[in-house]
Amino acid sequence: MQVNVFDMDGVLFRMDDPLPHAAEAVRRVRARGERVFFLTNNSSKSRDDYVAKLAQFDIPSTPDEIMTSAYATALMFRETGQEGKGVFVVGEAGLKRELQEGGMRIVEDAEAEQPDFVVAGWDRQFTYAKLTVAQQAILRGASFIATNRDKTYPDSGGRLLPGGGAIVAAIETCTDVVPRTIGKPEPYTLEIILKLAGARPEECLVIGDRLDTDIGIGKAVGARTALVLTGVSTREDAAAAPQQYKPDVVWNDLSEMA
Repeated sequence: MQVNVFDMDGVLFRMDDPLPHAAEAVRRVRARGERVFFLTNNSSKSRDDYVAKLAQFDIPSTPDEIMTSAYATALMFRETGQEGKGVFVVGEAGLKRELQEGGMRIVEDAEAEQPDFVVAGWDRQFTYAKLTVAQQAILRGASFIATNRDKTYPDSGGRLLPGGGAIVAAIETCTDVVPRTIGKPEPYTLEIILKLAGARPEECLVIGDRLDTDIGIGKAVGARTALVLTGVSTREDAAAAPQQYKPDVVWNDLSEMA
């Protein structure tokens, strides 16, 4: 069974703008009877949020087909028996929702109650005050978890915004604590997808726009990889990349997905 794993930001859309041929490519592989999954490091939205967002771009999906770094973090906590423990979240509503639905307890005031974990992701309301609270909680013993370490995030119009990794780096810098990272290029999220699909790595194609995350995770588990030049990485980046980040194919856009 062929499994196609699409990154979303920079592959299917940029922020709120659809990318050319994305819906067509997804329809084509579904019509061939192949499995489709959507994998993103963006932790700001829940899986239900992404179902709604993809529908806006004429790409139907179900929550079971979507894997986010937020949902994967919740799965990790469940698998390690952490349900009910307190989490201070440096992140947005989608991350909090996935953690709560996964059985974790959100600590809103980490100065009044010491959390067991600090979980950090993309946070467009990040402040010095929030950084200080996260720092103090970790220095008092909270475990530090990063949903992802993406340095940048592709915005509409072609510009790049600071990504979740920039926020994680700020917390790491002021605590001297290296977090456990859940999202790409760590293999955890793709391993879950392969298990759900009942597929072997060689039956999987990872389609992404970033060498260091999308191509990196595919290479880490032994899947085939395709770089699409509609997001962050360029053809020149791919040519100069070390083997662990070198894609099997490079496409200008998803119209080249045969």
